[in-house]
Amino acid sequence: MGRTVVEKIIAGHAGGRAEPGSIVWMDLDVRSARDFGGPNVIKNFAREYGEAPLADPAKTFFTFDLCAPACTLKYADNQQACRDFARKHGMTVYDVDKGIGSHVLFEEGRARPGTTVVGTDSHLNVLGAVNAFGQGMGDVDITFAFKTGKTWFEVPESVKVVLKGRPSVLATAKDIALFLCRELGTKSIALRAAEFYGEAVRGLDLAGRLTLCSMVTEMAGIIGFVPERNTSCARDLERLGLGAAADVAPDPDASYADTITVDVTGLPPQVAVPPSPNAVKPLTEVRGTRIDSGFIGSCTNGRTEDFMRAADILRGRKVKPGVMLKVVPATRRVYQELVDKGILGDLFRAGAIIVNPGCGGCAEGHVGLTGKGEVEISTGNRNFPGKQGKGPVYLASPAVVAASCIRGEIAGPEEI
Repeated sequence: MGRTVVEKIIAGHAGGRAEPGSIVWMDLDVRSARDFGGPNVIKNFAREYGEAPLADPAKTFFTFDLCAPACTLKYADNQQACRDFARKHGMTVYDVDKGIGSHVLFEEGRARPGTTVVGTDSHLNVLGAVNAFGQGMGDVDITFAFKTGKTWFEVPESVKVVLKGRPSVLATAKDIALFLCRELGTKSIALRAAEFYGEAVRGLDLAGRLTLCSMVTEMAGIIGFVPERNTSCARDLERLGLGAAADVAPDPDASYADTITVDVTGLPPQVAVPPSPNAVKPLTEVRGTRIDSGFIGSCTNGRTEDFMRAADILRGRKVKPGVMLKVVPATRRVYQELVDKGILGDLFRAGAIIVNPGCGGCAEGHVGLTGKGEVEISTGNRNFPGKQGKGPVYLASPAVVAASCIRGEIAGPEEI
């Protein structure tokens, strides 16, 4: 019997075993921890393994992206403890200047198509966009991975999600992802691997695929893949040095637990309203809602293409007085591209507050939190109470965030 994408990747790292529902021991190509979970990994390692060496320091990494550079003493201590541990064990640290760990890992060629990657990041499954198996785990599991280079894993069932029709010209990958959060909820692909098909996703560039795959977490899925490639995505992967092995395609006779069809014909821009990323409505139903701030960034919408869409709307215009627009590139590489293309200047002249690469205002503890009563529109992936601060958060695409910050209320790009 043929295999799905996730089964192929796992089989290649588990001695050929990958039957859905079976528990396998899986070799790991990358083991990582962030500046949030890293200190606990260090403590666990000292308690369980003492002075023992890592399984393979060349495959073991720390990524600092949550509070970068450190803005509290706790984070400063945590990051330095990780640096000391890394120096002692010969590990690489992607420090506070690098950006979001999951993105840095594929930019640096660590997370490549067909590889297995684990870390203390709930959205590490964003790596499905580059056909890698990424998985967030707790600090105890990551400690074990640091020491052994392996983890146990229950092979998930695979589901086909077929998108029927073409969205409106105003819809972006974020609108598709938000709509799927509404339609699939947290049960349809829960604890399963999803493969997305259809014209609406086939045409997505790498940035768009990253947006979609990062929000599989909000659908309670294990990971998402977009097996069908296009010229734009292939070019993006080639530019990153990931093109040689870009295709990890399912077999023609692969078996799926379910096939789900979602009609996206004419889909307009979407907005997730508080308090859940699954509480999604067409923008028209929330248009005119007053906002105090906007955020463009995160592992979901922090690529050059995302800021380019925002800049197209903001160019020659101004963020409304009294509104804060916070812009946080995903990585240093993205930041450099924004400088080279003049996009950063466009955003700055429009009144945006530009912050160094990292997660930015995506979770409590980062730059750009919301205060009590502060209404924010964000390109992040979650809007649970307290996730980005005390204020209510609406989720939308970079284009909608940019338009809304010009108007001071939720608005679509066609209104500008």
